[in-house]
This record gives sequence, C-alpha cells and structure tokens, in this order.
Amino acid sequence: MELVIVGVICFFLTMALTPYVKKLAFKIGATDQPNKRKVHQRIMPRLGGLAIFISFMTAFLIINPNSAYFWPILIGAVIVTAMGMVDDVYELAARYKFLVQTVAALIVVLNGVEITYINLPFANTLHFGYWSIPITVIWIVGITNAINLIDGLDGLAAGVSTIALITIAGLALSLGDVFVALVSILLIGSTMGFLVFNFHPAKIFMGDTGALFLGYMIGVLSVLGFKNATLFSLLVPIAILGVPILDTLFAIVRRVVHKKPLYSPDKMHLHHCLLNLGFGHRQTVILIYAMSAMFSIAGVILNQSTMWGSTITFFTLTILIELVVEITGIISVDYRPLLNLFNKRK
Repeated sequence: MELVIVGVICFFLTMALTPYVKKLAFKIGATDQPNKRKVHQRIMPRLGGLAIFISFMTAFLIINPNSAYFWPILIGAVIVTAMGMVDDVYELAARYKFLVQTVAALIVVLNGVEITYINLPFANTLHFGYWSIPITVIWIVGITNAINLIDGLDGLAAGVSTIALITIAGLALSLGDVFVALVSILLIGSTMGFLVFNFHPAKIFMGDTGALFLGYMIGVLSVLGFKNATLFSLLVPIAILGVPILDTLFAIVRRVVHKKPLYSPDKMHLHHCLLNLGFGHRQTVILIYAMSAMFSIAGVILNQSTMWGSTITFFTLTILIELVVEITGIISVDYRPLLNLFNKRK
C-alpha cells in the first residue's frame, strides 16, 4: 500500500511540474521543429522528461532506500538526463551521446549491477567473468537507445515504458526485491503523470531528456531484477522489452543494408509502418501498447514456467515476431546491396 501511495504522489507531482517545464522549454529553445520525417505539424516543446526526472528524483532522495545501488543509479541517471537536456537544446552528435551513455552505464556496472552468470539446463553454470562488464554495458546502452528510438508518436515511449515498468515491478515483488519494485513504481507514477500531457494530441514531448532517462533506468532495473538467471529466465527482460528491442534491431538491419550510419533517422520504424497501413495516430499507439502488453505477459509466463513451458513460450514469441514483421513490413528493405557486397568479397 505504501508503494502505491508514493507512486500516486509522483503522478501528481509530475502533473504539477509539467506546465512549468513546458514554459522553460520554449524559453531556452528546447523545441522540436516539424519536418518531412516528423509526424507533428507545429513547433513542440521537448523537455518534458525533465518533469519525470524531477518527480522521480524528489521521491527517490526523500525515501532514500537502503541499497548499495542507490548512489550509482542516482549519479548515472543525473549524467544521462543532463546530456538529454543539452541534446534537446543543441542536438548533440550521436558519438557524444553514446560516450556519455557508456560512462553512465559503467558507473552502475562497476558498482555491482551486472549479469555475472546464467544457469544452463542440466545443472551447468556459465560464468561470464570479465565479459560480464561489456555484456551488461551493451545491454544498458542498448535499452537506453531502444526507448529513445521508439519515441516517435504522442505517448508512445511513455506508454511502452510504463507497461515494461509495471511488469518489472510485479515480478520484483513476486521475487521479494523491494528496491527494484520501489524504483519501478516511482518511475511508473512519474511517467503516467507526464502521459496526461503527452498522449495524443500531445501538449509537450519528453524529448531525449525523458527517453534517455527512462531507457537508462529500465535497462538498469531489468539487470537488477534478472542478473543471476537461468538460460530461459534471462529471456524475461528481453520479452518484456520486446517491442523497443525489435524496433531497434530492425532499424540496425535497415541501415546496415543501405550503408547508412546506425544513428541516421528514417520513417520505417514500427509506428511509421502502422501509420502507412492506414491506422490513425491513437490507433497506432494503442496497438503498440497492446503488443507491449503481450510481450510483457510472455515475460511473466517465462519467469513462472518450467523449461518446457519456457521453450513453448519462446517459440510462440518467435511466431508472434514473424507475424508483426510480415504484417507491418518493418524490414521490407532491398537486400540487393548486401548481396552485392557479399559477392564482391567472394
């Protein structure tokens, strides 16, 4: 009950802060200009994630949970959010953003937030050793950018993040991990308070300030909740974050095939494909919410299943992914450049 109360407080605190953040965004020039790649048609403030961050941090500092991860998470979150704020005003180069994200990830990883081993079937254990550091850093940075990349429609990143956080909080409570549950609920309340202003038609965008902060926190929490896992339960956070992860992977495939930089923008993300199929703005967002919920349910099933149950769930997820790809055409790209490159090397 106390967890619910602090979540509700964060909800109302974000609601109270967002109008002031909106005014600040216009004042300092943190605005998003419409162009042919963007869906919106007018200048929009994009510093909204600052309200989420302030609300979360206020509650986090007041509660001051007794955990060795408190300060590493706080410092890493401050670094990522500060970079997001600068990017919302000045639009930093991708390499600088990647560098800062890596530093923030290293701060928590070097303080114990890492995937150290997995228990394989038939009682064997695979220890990652020194590889646990780069593997965990890649995971956190990857999730940070996955949430950022999916932030293309009103309320999309906030809603998908909330669904993932609700699932993480529920699983953490079932495992008795109060710290992960508490942090998740603070984030849920803060994000839902912002969603009041961000759902279509949005009055403000969260910008990189919010998307990178949420992505970073979700990446860290997913490691904390499942860091010493069995082979199949290691798939749990992957399943929970299935939509942003798949969207990011398909984006990487497209850009490699077309020999474009990995950070180059395009209009072939999942939400763009659904819009091209004729779905409206709200319909597209709600449909992706439903997909995220399905992946989260699969994650819960994976967490509770035996090895055979996990195997069945895994293959069901694979079929679902294939259906999404076929229906939306999210990776319907011309692979001839890749084949030509392969033939040249031969």
